[in-house]
Amino acid sequence: MRRIRGVAIPHNKNTETGEARVLPTPAEVTIPMAMHIGAPAIPVVSAGDEVKVGQLIGEAYGFVSASVHASVSGRVKSINDRDFVTGQKAASVTITADGEQTAYEELVPPPVANLPEFLDAVRNSGVVGLGGAAFPSAVKLTIGEPGKLEYILVNGAECEPYITSDSRTMVDDAELIREGIQLLRKFFGVNIIICIENNKPAPIKNMRKIADSEQGVEVRVLPAKYPQGGEKVLIYTVTGRVVPEGGLPIDAGLIVLNCTTVAAIARYIKTGMPLVSKCVTVDGPAVKDPGNVIAPIGAPVRELIKLCGGLGGDIKKVLLGGPMMGVAIPSLDMPVLKSTNAILAFGTKDARISAQTACIRCGRCIANCPMSLMALEIERAYLLKKPEMLERYKVNLCMECGCCDYVCPAQRPLVQTIKLAKSMLRDLRPPQQKAAEENSATKERKEAEE
Repeated sequence: MRRIRGVAIPHNKNTETGEARVLPTPAEVTIPMAMHIGAPAIPVVSAGDEVKVGQLIGEAYGFVSASVHASVSGRVKSINDRDFVTGQKAASVTITADGEQTAYEELVPPPVANLPEFLDAVRNSGVVGLGGAAFPSAVKLTIGEPGKLEYILVNGAECEPYITSDSRTMVDDAELIREGIQLLRKFFGVNIIICIENNKPAPIKNMRKIADSEQGVEVRVLPAKYPQGGEKVLIYTVTGRVVPEGGLPIDAGLIVLNCTTVAAIARYIKTGMPLVSKCVTVDGPAVKDPGNVIAPIGAPVRELIKLCGGLGGDIKKVLLGGPMMGVAIPSLDMPVLKSTNAILAFGTKDARISAQTACIRCGRCIANCPMSLMALEIERAYLLKKPEMLERYKVNLCMECGCCDYVCPAQRPLVQTIKLAKSMLRDLRPPQQKAAEENSATKERKEAEE
């Protein structure tokens, strides 16, 4: 096992032992069509339509996209452009729930006798990467050259503080993970390694039971060090392989699937019910009664917080995701997304931002970067508006894990600057490259329409 750079951070896994609570059906859900990497889904319902749980309401648009399904039964109230978490706008379907949670009558387990049928099933399930990346799973599993694949890593590292939703999957839905692994073994025929950090005894015990009873499956227990669960970091730690710059894990002979993603695929193939709900960790110093909540996709964040006792004290910040890579939300009316694995609330004391001071060139950002990047030089290149320097310092290799921010004694906003640097580099691309990318995008849209 290889040692990785990174940081030792408090685990704060306060909710790992309690059973997940089920959120009562909210009065209304708002389901964005853009909950995944790639093109947003296209709504296939209209205002006034009656829908049922699991019914298709958004059709995947193009190859890199994912279908979206109703998470409640009821009537479509409206289809509008809503402010998304990232500040972008995308169509969203708002459904007024009838409280019945009636399942769509046409849902049946799909046929999966061969690999093409398996991939079709994954595509129709609406499942995306549920560890936070939200990359459409069917695309990830579609391999141009099957012989390139040597391993599948099932990612149960869950390295960010507070988050325990994957841990609950490995405890509560271990049988679904087993069934998902059996399907992967059947259709891809490669060895599978389940990767878990060593601070999760119950999930380790459950996953070892699976490995002991399934041929070609093993459990790899990893040191609890952030960002152990990052895809490229995990691949290097477990196999010693390096994903090339600009490449994908398959270029190193692997696929990485989150453990909850594996369970969701198995659930669809077993029952015909697509991805319509998520287990979400609700925690943070400002949450009165932290816990994991199973909620329909599109449920307002405030409803999950209410189920966990509400908020106490002077609330300063609420995040979707973990404290290292999560995104602050402007309103508690924001919906739960497919990729939402945590809602964390912090008061003024825990969310205050320290004053920045001058970089003292201590080198801590370099020493702790899992990708061995020079954040201070990237910052300098950005401030000087030098795209050639940004390319030289490999800014696009940054996974934005936040280790550099965490260890910086000068409190420099390094990750924020790196994100801006990536954007600047894209904007300064040669005109010929921009035209080629735009033509490619136009061609994909036309093909999808046809």
